[in-house]
Amino acid sequence: MNGVEVEGLVVIGHEGPMVKPLDVRIEPGRTLAIIGESGSGKTLTAKSLVGLLPRGFRAEGSVRIGDRRLPLDASEPVWRSVRGGTVTLLLQDPFTSLSPVHRCGDQIAWTSDAAAGRRLPRAARDRAVAERLAEVKLPAHVARSFPHELSGGMRQRVAIAAALAADPQLIIADEPTTALDASNQAEILDLLRSVQQARSLCVILISHDLGMVRGRSDDVLVMRHGEVVERGATSAVLADPQHPYTRALIEADPTIAVTEPRAVDDIPHATSTPLLSAIGIVKHFGERTVLDGVSLEIGAGQIAGVVGESGSGKSTLARCITGLETEDGGSVAFEGAMLAPGRRSRAPEQMQIVFQDPYSSLNPMMSVGAILREALGVAHRPASDVAGLLEMVGLPAEFARKRPAELSGGQRQRVAIARALAPQPRLLICDESVSALDVSVQAQILALLMRLREELGIALLFISHDLAVVRMIADTVTVLWNGRVVETGTCAQVLNEPRHEYTAMLVAAAQRENTTTFDPSEEN
Repeated sequence: MNGVEVEGLVVIGHEGPMVKPLDVRIEPGRTLAIIGESGSGKTLTAKSLVGLLPRGFRAEGSVRIGDRRLPLDASEPVWRSVRGGTVTLLLQDPFTSLSPVHRCGDQIAWTSDAAAGRRLPRAARDRAVAERLAEVKLPAHVARSFPHELSGGMRQRVAIAAALAADPQLIIADEPTTALDASNQAEILDLLRSVQQARSLCVILISHDLGMVRGRSDDVLVMRHGEVVERGATSAVLADPQHPYTRALIEADPTIAVTEPRAVDDIPHATSTPLLSAIGIVKHFGERTVLDGVSLEIGAGQIAGVVGESGSGKSTLARCITGLETEDGGSVAFEGAMLAPGRRSRAPEQMQIVFQDPYSSLNPMMSVGAILREALGVAHRPASDVAGLLEMVGLPAEFARKRPAELSGGQRQRVAIARALAPQPRLLICDESVSALDVSVQAQILALLMRLREELGIALLFISHDLAVVRMIADTVTVLWNGRVVETGTCAQVLNEPRHEYTAMLVAAAQRENTTTFDPSEEN
């Protein structure tokens, strides 16, 4: 293998150059990280290297992967001959790359067949699938499972297994662990590193998580507005950044080791009377118990954090509280009054939810203005309040004319928050609402949420797998494990002196990711 070499990469969009000339070389077995804000051009750069730019965009320049060089404006048949084989793209959400209606083993086998150029005999296919599953540390029976039957971490392992089945030379990992909790993040990243070293793969890691980049990459590119503003060895760039933008990114990074928890005594609007009480919530999906007697309280103006691994029941709890799911046991009270599930979903002035992926919750056919006018209409507020909502979340009024596809991830999440604020709710439920954002935009959204609490007295139920973010924003934290509450208290109590071994494991995993320095020599 001769590594990867990119020469003169340029991405041109509707409004001109979106990524300015970029040259980079990656040696076999090394990882290049690309960091920058939403809209900086890092994902466009990645997609140009696999021929998957959005319609209306085109790339110039060339890429050499191993012994093969191809122009970045190559035809689709040419890209099909290398995509998923020589180079593969590992996405943030494996649901977008795994078919929901086919078993995991079949999907891995398809890649093996494509790499072989023919359909392998059944025995050879089964053997190849079992080998790839073993390589990503999954049991063989996962081959018979559908993606929805697996946890987020297991789905990402299946996606990696499918990618490896084609024996790629370059893996582009675009936010591969953003949706995972700290322990699953560490496992997936350890897995990627071990596979990379065993196969001498080149890896491009795109991430907004500077703790991950610090611990998992050899070199780093810092991008802003489509241009590389700083590059070099990761340890050198993050320890002694030269560009003001790089310094700003590092200063915005919510590292758990240095973030001080908020003091409950300083909560401006906290009261002793709970705004919301969830009492003994039970939820079953088939024979599986997802929530097993979960209880929590949120006072007016408080920010209550909920943390736990993928599959612990965090999102199901949020959906039960809002009435999007009907609990099988327990009850929910708002200011002391019991609310049936149907009543909750029809009470927009009481509570609203902001999801992790705003793109899947915003109608792509509607403009931002139309989306907000619809929400204002439900709340019986005038359509003229659109500009005020946009201003409240830090967006200019002209964004009302744009569609979601024209916005960056951070901008779409601001629109989702603006829509949630339209009914002027008393409680805002944020379900992993900042997990997909880069650190600077994440810091801005967190500051926005805290300002809304200060100015409006709004309470927040903040669900996250990122303990550093919860530590920064929340007053109290509840830890879920296998659908049960194992620990609850103030952030200082729970995260500084965890009493339950599961909480201690989460804290330790988060601290490790934020303090590890990657030394590739340790792999040899």
